[in-house]
Amino acid sequence: MRINEVKEIAKRHNIKIGTSTKCELVRAIQQTEGNQQCFNTNHSADCGQRSCLWREECV
Repeated sequence: MRINEVKEIAKRHNIKIGTSTKCELVRAIQQTEGNQQCFNTNHSADCGQRSCLWREECV
């Protein structure tokens, strides 16, 4: 997913974008949605969130 798409999702969640990186924004979105903040971490492969919007990029 492109950064502009991530920013749009972040805006819908009222997340301040500022100079945040894509990873920071995705994790903030995950947190806001009540999910584990696992995007692009050592835990992403075993997070168990198979239907995650970011799954394809993450694993």
